[in-house]
Amino acid sequence: MRASMYIAIVLGLVVCPAAQGKSRSIHVFVALCDNEHQGIVPVPKKLGDGDDPANNLYWGALYGTKAFLKRSKDWTLLASQKRPSELILERAVFKHATKDAYLVADAYRGAEIKRAVQGFVNATAGKNRTRLKCGDASIAIGGAADLVVYVGHNGLMEFTVGRPKLPAGAGRRDAIVLACKTKPYFQPHLAALQCRAVLLTTGFMAPEAYTLQAALAGWLADETGAQIKDRAARAYHEYQKCGLKAARRLFYADG
Repeated sequence: MRASMYIAIVLGLVVCPAAQGKSRSIHVFVALCDNEHQGIVPVPKKLGDGDDPANNLYWGALYGTKAFLKRSKDWTLLASQKRPSELILERAVFKHATKDAYLVADAYRGAEIKRAVQGFVNATAGKNRTRLKCGDASIAIGGAADLVVYVGHNGLMEFTVGRPKLPAGAGRRDAIVLACKTKPYFQPHLAALQCRAVLLTTGFMAPEAYTLQAALAGWLADETGAQIKDRAARAYHEYQKCGLKAARRLFYADG
């Protein structure tokens, strides 16, 4: 990290380089892949250790959220923090290369997948509004973020979570859910909470970060749901070689 970049923990906030003006914010909830505590087809042990973010399939592996975005030309890693809470093993803060936008990604312990999903659903309701101090600006996270994202195993196939009441003045919220078959499981929550589904899935898929990066590019460009869906499908086909028609069928987006 350059000398001009620094990390300080002050009242639980990550302090990063200074930024100016109003920024858009994205908060990503990543439930680390966990062979032991999640109902998944087991992956290699190193990738499926839910207590090891550095090597985890959804975080530190080649196409994991932190590792992939760290290599991306679109995003710059500003700071990372180990164990910011009991549930979260690592937090990574990114700045977009050309847009005034920040992304905060939290790696939840694999065994805490239910609490990760509940935290995501609460955020889609506009709850748990907080900020990370970043120089003379701040990054909105939780229910204060402009876009909230869940990445990982679709835990709603195995458990239920509470649906919070909408707080007064919650405002518009957008959401992306990258996991298997998220449309039938997550859309009822999003619709009830008046949250726009920017991208959901209709079948089994690999929730890897190339899809997230493509969807974010469309969202930051204020594209329509159909355009964002097409971006996601093209990226998924590029890496998975599944056929573009099949990839397009895999994704769903509100208009």
